[in-house]
Amino acid sequence: MKAPPAAVADDAAPGASAEVAARATRTVATGASGAVAAISGIAPHVLHHVGPLAGSALLAGAGGTVLFGLAGFALSIPMLLRLRRRFGTWAAPAVASVIFTGVYAFSALVAGPAITAEPIGAEAPAASPSPSDHAEHH
Repeated sequence: MKAPPAAVADDAAPGASAEVAARATRTVATGASGAVAAISGIAPHVLHHVGPLAGSALLAGAGGTVLFGLAGFALSIPMLLRLRRRFGTWAAPAVASVIFTGVYAFSALVAGPAITAEPIGAEAPAASPSPSDHAEHH
């Protein structure tokens, strides 16, 4: 007489349910990690729009540059820790931080002002006549 299929399956793989649960947990953790990475990656781009939209001198000026530089560094800490674990030395995260700082400084100090600066050949609008000059041309 044959044993029921459920009994055979339980005997064939005694740790199968624990393995499936562990795989599901890893899948969920990987998905959550990917979501956090996507949000962390897009956050500086989205946040740089806050300055013009809010119209705040702090966010649009040097304070905003420092604020978003620190936010970018804080959001890069998980990546820097992964680099440390992967290479077994702090040299890789240090090089990555130097590259990040260099690119951010170039963006904030060179590219940004070049994009937003007034063109050199721009002419100033003509001065409007003052109310006292109005009677002179009649």
